[in-house]
Amino acid sequence: MSNTIDTALLAGGPLLPKADLGPVLGWQLKPEGLCQGDICVPVHDMAALCPDDNTVDLLAVAGLVDRPAAVDETTGLVAIGAPRASRRSAINDLQAPEFTLPDLDGSLASLSDFAGKKKLLVAFSSW
Repeated sequence: MSNTIDTALLAGGPLLPKADLGPVLGWQLKPEGLCQGDICVPVHDMAALCPDDNTVDLLAVAGLVDRPAAVDETTGLVAIGAPRASRRSAINDLQAPEFTLPDLDGSLASLSDFAGKKKLLVAFSSW
């Protein structure tokens, strides 16, 4: 798997080798459409999804599976978000998804480690 994304915005978005679609996003391109487990999303415009025989357009994939996507064209970084149902559930339930990150000492800490305690999460970006 190359994990290399062609940042030339052919067919509207960054391109990923077809062989990397499953390992990178967990979706497979099959005759019935984009599939993940027993869920398949029909692909009505294969030319928009696959501008050539070897690549898939990541923004088209994100749109078909109902996920938001953002592209930093300078670095070639592509971020694909959680499905709409997961995002809606988190907002309605006022529950943050479970995650694990290193603390200031480098030890891993999970959100669930602080169950029952008040928490303050500070997030920032350098851009």
